[in-house]
Amino acid sequence: MTEVEDMSCEESDCMDNLQNIGQGEVEESLLLLANVALAPPCGDEAACGCDYDAYSSVVEGSLQSMQIQLQFLMSKADDLQECVVSRLGHLEGEALAAAVPEFIYTCQPFFNHVESTARCTVSQLTLPYDMHAQLLDLSQQLCDRLQQLVITYASYNVLCLDEREPNSVSHFCIGQIHLGRLRLTTFLYCKPTPYLAWVDTGIYKRMRWNVDRLGDEQQQQADLEQGGESEAGTVGDTEFYFLCCEEIPITEADERSQDVSHCSVVRLWSIGQWMQVKPDPGTEDIYDWILCDTPQASYKRLLSLGSDEPSSCNATDFLQQLLLSQQTTE
Repeated sequence: MTEVEDMSCEESDCMDNLQNIGQGEVEESLLLLANVALAPPCGDEAACGCDYDAYSSVVEGSLQSMQIQLQFLMSKADDLQECVVSRLGHLEGEALAAAVPEFIYTCQPFFNHVESTARCTVSQLTLPYDMHAQLLDLSQQLCDRLQQLVITYASYNVLCLDEREPNSVSHFCIGQIHLGRLRLTTFLYCKPTPYLAWVDTGIYKRMRWNVDRLGDEQQQQADLEQGGESEAGTVGDTEFYFLCCEEIPITEADERSQDVSHCSVVRLWSIGQWMQVKPDPGTEDIYDWILCDTPQASYKRLLSLGSDEPSSCNATDFLQQLLLSQQTTE
């Protein structure tokens, strides 16, 4: 076989991989995870508490199933990376650009199932800590791999990470869970991104959490879905929380953190809330919203985390504790 023929065959294999990513192969495999239905619904205390040994055994079996699913998804991510690294000059950019968002979308059932099983408030009372940590490690591994995949595609100018651009892939969803009456949807930014797209605030967002408060009927539907993504509406507005970093001069940073490096500035991490300034959230004039190109908001710092960037799983742990503590005081 000549070199040209060999390259043509490899290009064909790469195109087949791209097509498979967006078709039924991934979805059919993920259905195996959904059909297992090993974890009881969040909030089902009877199911969790009646037989600890049986429940622990069931979750352990679920862990093994999710490890297999993770290996499958990681393999698909490797295939996609090989396509852009080895065959960029032979494949259409549009096919490559479309393949990654489609693949990330097919990973959502995995993220939702792992995060819900590990973070269910009832499960945390019954699961051994090591099992809880193993579950979240699966989510973290896939999260890191997808981030690396997107950044690689961006380095080849196939994808854009600037959220001001219409086709940007600046962030992606890494799971949705229910905590009582709260629905928590988590997004990861592939790199620190300006807090406000068109204004330099000196604050950079790394993660975003959309927090919806559910009514009684929506809560019942969420329970039935066992932590899956809900199509139900919400009561009131969505609240937005962020993991952000700020570059602060040492003189100011010394007063707020003892963990500083020997440089002119230090990067400090925190979790805070989006507090809308423009348009006025209390306005009843619809034209205020229509005429506003980009909403603006201040950053209300709620929790300082120091100079070390937390993993996405640890950051969500911190926010979950913050939200649950707020519930107990309401």
